[in-house]
Amino acid sequence: MGSIDGEIPAVWFLISSIGFVILTFIQYRNTGKSFNTIFLSTMAIIFFVSYVILLIPR
Repeated sequence: MGSIDGEIPAVWFLISSIGFVILTFIQYRNTGKSFNTIFLSTMAIIFFVSYVILLIPR
């Protein structure tokens, strides 16, 4: 197991992004295009972009 040193592993951003995509799909099927659907899709994009940024070598 890894140690907790204050650094967030990049894979958690990918997992969160996939979770937001699934929630967006469910929300869109239930209510259509609403504020909540737009919010969830925006969160999925933000988390996926964060994942990609963490993968870029410095």
